[in-house]
Amino acid sequence: MTKISVVIPVYNEKESLAGLVDELLPVLKGVGDYEVLLIDDGSTDGSLEIIEAAAKRDDRIRWIRMRRNFGKSAALQCGFRRAQGNIVITMDGDLQDDPAEIPRFIKKLEEGNDLVSGWKKERHDPWHKTIPSKLYNFVTASVTGVKLHDFNCGFKAYRRSVFKEVEVYGELHRYIPVLAGWRGFRIAEIEVHHRARKFGKSKYGVGRLLAGLLDLGTAYYVTRFSKKPSRIFGVIGSLAFLSGLGINLHILVIKLGGGWVGHRQPYMMLGLLLTFVGIQLLFFGLLSELMVFFYHRFRKEYSIEREE
Repeated sequence: MTKISVVIPVYNEKESLAGLVDELLPVLKGVGDYEVLLIDDGSTDGSLEIIEAAAKRDDRIRWIRMRRNFGKSAALQCGFRRAQGNIVITMDGDLQDDPAEIPRFIKKLEEGNDLVSGWKKERHDPWHKTIPSKLYNFVTASVTGVKLHDFNCGFKAYRRSVFKEVEVYGELHRYIPVLAGWRGFRIAEIEVHHRARKFGKSKYGVGRLLAGLLDLGTAYYVTRFSKKPSRIFGVIGSLAFLSGLGINLHILVIKLGGGWVGHRQPYMMLGLLLTFVGIQLLFFGLLSELMVFFYHRFRKEYSIEREE
C-alpha cells in the first residue's frame, strides 16, 4: 500500500504553520495513508509551539527540532532519512505552496516518473527574486542538460528509491533533480499554483544567486568528473605545464642565440609559475584517482530499476 510522507522544513514560520496544517490534512486524508514530518530548523519565533500543537491534533504528524539553524539541505536530509512513505513530498512552510496540488504530483509519479518538480510559472514574488531566479534556472538547465524551468521550487515529489542513491549535503538540495537524473531516474515537471506570501519575509535574497551558481559548479563536477577527476585536473595541468615549458624554451632559445633576456624576467616567472602549477595539478589528479579508486571499490556504479 502506498504511504505518503510530507517533509516540511520550518524556519521562523509561526504565523503560517497552523493554516498550512489546516489545508494539508484534508488533502492527505483524501489520498490515503500518510505522515507529516515538520523539521524545525532552529526557529526562534515560537514555531515549535505551533508544531507541538499540530502533533497533538493528529498522531501522524511527527516533528524534529534542530539544535540550531543548519540550513534547508540539512533539514531535508533529516526528513528524508526518517520518512517511511513510498512517496516523499517536500514543500515549504510559508503557505506559498498549495497543498491541493499534492494529488497531481502523485498522479504524475504514477505515470512512471521517479521525481516530479513543481514549476511556479506565475510567481507572486518581488522582482529581485524572480529575475535572478530566471537567470539561475536558465544557466542551470543549459549546463546540466536537465530541462526544468524551476530548480528552486521546493514543492517536489519523489519515489523513496531516489534517496537510497542520492545524498543531499551542503546546499545541494536544489540540485537533487540533477543528481537523480545522473543516476538514471526519470524526471518530470508540472506547473503549480504559487501564492503570495502572507506572513513574514523571504529567507532568500539576491545573494543566493551567487551561492547557487557556485553550487552548480559542485553539482556539475560531481556528475561529470567524480569517477575520473584526472580528466579535468590532467587537462588543466597539462595545458599549464606545456604553456610554461613553451615559455621557458622560448627564453632559452633567445639566450642561446646571444639575446639579452634581463628585461624578460616577468615572462620567465610566468613560465616557471605555469610549469610548477601544471606539475602540482597533474599530481593532484593522480592522487584524486587513487582516492576515487578506493572509494568506489565499495560503492555501486550503477542503478537498478527492477530485478526479477
